[in-house]
Amino acid sequence: MISRSTAIAAVALLCGTFNLALAGEMATPDEAKALSQKAQTAVNTMGQEKAFAAFAAEDGGFKEKDLYVFCMDMDGVMLSHAMKPELVGKNLLDFNKYGDTLFKNMIEVAKTSGEGWVDYKWPYPGSDEIREKTSYVMTNDGGFFCGVGAYK
Repeated sequence: MISRSTAIAAVALLCGTFNLALAGEMATPDEAKALSQKAQTAVNTMGQEKAFAAFAAEDGGFKEKDLYVFCMDMDGVMLSHAMKPELVGKNLLDFNKYGDTLFKNMIEVAKTSGEGWVDYKWPYPGSDEIREKTSYVMTNDGGFFCGVGAYK
């Protein structure tokens, strides 16, 4: 029988190893920007319907590490979300659960620059911890924007 302190140390070691493995799978902002550019090209060449299907498919080439593509219209309606399809059709313009109006900010960047970074706070996968995240958003020929986010 092992002591309680040995058991606690073993659990802590395993959790630390798990967290390091998880952190190793986290993408960088540069990878997020590259995937956002790839998504823009997909919408422009394949059209909205085929691109959205590719974004959602496990083998579509648009889910890398912790990255995924989301697309929104200029009024704040979610058009496509690879990880949370239940958000599609919802107006998220006034969403402010974590202290910022990230979707308003994304729309502003899309309207004024056509593309760029938007910083905000978002829950870290596997925890309740709120962390800094940034998304690269880009408009496309369909008149909406898609984005991909990475933790800082």
